[in-house]
Amino acid sequence: MAKRDYYEILGVSKGASDAEIKKAYRKKAIEYHPDKNPDNKEAEAKFKEAAEAYEVLSNPDKKARYDQFGHQAFEGGGFGGGGMNMDDIFSQFGDIFGGAFGGGFSGFGGGGQRRAKGSNLRIRVKLTLEEIANGVEKKIKVKRKVQAPGTTYKTCATCHGTGQVTRIANTILGRMQTSAPCNVCGGAGQTIDKKPADADAQGLKVVEETVSIKIPAGVVDDMQLKVSGKGNDAPGNGIAGDLIVLIEEEPHQKLQREGDNLHYDMYISYPEAVLGTSKEIDTVTGKVRIKVEAGVQSGKILRLRSKGVPNINGYGRGDLLVHVNVWTPKELNKQQREFFENMMNDDNFTPRPESSDKSFFEKVKDMFS
Repeated sequence: MAKRDYYEILGVSKGASDAEIKKAYRKKAIEYHPDKNPDNKEAEAKFKEAAEAYEVLSNPDKKARYDQFGHQAFEGGGFGGGGMNMDDIFSQFGDIFGGAFGGGFSGFGGGGQRRAKGSNLRIRVKLTLEEIANGVEKKIKVKRKVQAPGTTYKTCATCHGTGQVTRIANTILGRMQTSAPCNVCGGAGQTIDKKPADADAQGLKVVEETVSIKIPAGVVDDMQLKVSGKGNDAPGNGIAGDLIVLIEEEPHQKLQREGDNLHYDMYISYPEAVLGTSKEIDTVTGKVRIKVEAGVQSGKILRLRSKGVPNINGYGRGDLLVHVNVWTPKELNKQQREFFENMMNDDNFTPRPESSDKSFFEKVKDMFS
């Protein structure tokens, strides 16, 4: 089922400020919060939907990609804002409520515990133009922290498992109550009880893991994608961080990318330009043969529709634009020189641009019409 527009979910316009987006999310989250709607699956779904929208629209980089590419910018292999669970929401956005629900998110149905989230990892993945055009699944080795076998935890004695400590201060306005993450357990609600010798102070150890990443067709250079739960583990009952994947597009030897369109420089000889020919050229889906009409002019652009890169937002596929270049030899033998000298004043070799091809500007206009 198609996802709803994030702006529509929060009830804001595309030009909404950060403060307006935050205010709109707070209103929706309070309306559909699990504590306010116990055992209500529809409210829970809307609560998650609002959190997903806020996660993207509150982040300048994600918001810019969403405005340009829509939901497709975050799809494929668990990427992006999609698929948030309650742990993600309570961990990331608990502080947005201030004093609501007893000083923050109350966890699952009033438990009061905020689960810590592990740190994110970042990797750079190089892709060929063919991989970008067709989509690809990459298996990448990642070193990440996981909970060491044999590690056990106990309830934090300072926060009593809530992950937060509450302080009350007397001010001129009266008694003020504030909540903050516990400085002993870091908000996890638990501390180390026992751990093996090869674990760190948090009961974690570094392992190398092979992660399968499905990259959708049409991604662009410097785009960031997210694989949920493949970052570092959090200690105790925390949730794992995410793996952030930065796309790096490798240059192609013969094709140049411009958005969804591709450009190819094709060189032909004078005889081929005069008599016509057929040429085999590279595309991202393999080689194709194209016909070059007799009398073709240097600079002509041949358009192969739908031979470019798929649009990441699902709006079809770009074109391959073949630029014809007539190659001029720098050296001639005696017979060749005599032929061209004889043709110097031949009326058939006199340039007549007004009666042949369209001008350069007309060609460009046709390309985008």
